[in-house]
Amino acid sequence: MMMFIAKIILVGNKRQNRLKRAACLEQEVFVQPVKQVVSLWFTFGGGTKLEVGSLTPPTLTVLPSSSSVESQGKVTLVCLANKGFPSDWKLSWKVDGSSWSSGVSQSPVVLQKDDGLYSWSSTLTLQEENWLKYTVTCEATKDCQPTVSKTLRREQCTGQ
Repeated sequence: MMMFIAKIILVGNKRQNRLKRAACLEQEVFVQPVKQVVSLWFTFGGGTKLEVGSLTPPTLTVLPSSSSVESQGKVTLVCLANKGFPSDWKLSWKVDGSSWSSGVSQSPVVLQKDDGLYSWSSTLTLQEENWLKYTVTCEATKDCQPTVSKTLRREQCTGQ
């Protein structure tokens, strides 16, 4: 029997939203496929966001900037995360094995209509001297799931 993962986000009602902080409870549950129409309203209540699908780690691709785009002694790398589920996998960078947050930007998550999986990206802008000396790794993490990583070394890039 195939099981699906459902990500449920319960958002407080209007009375509760008067609080200074909006309360949000997020929980993953496993649900069995149903063979009949089931109303989500009666099952989970109003104000519920439900994502249903199989847990799928994204495939990562790290792309270096072309030498024609490098400017002012900086290099920009892009990490593409493709076909992951659910949408809350987080992308992060490591430079020479250490976490790196300087010069990082994240794109919004995009739902692929053909397969219901998500894609997103992260960019890292580094000083060229760091790119010349160190390896760069993009990591996708989600709660206690195994980390997905892709490492790029400068010598792997032709023309760099």
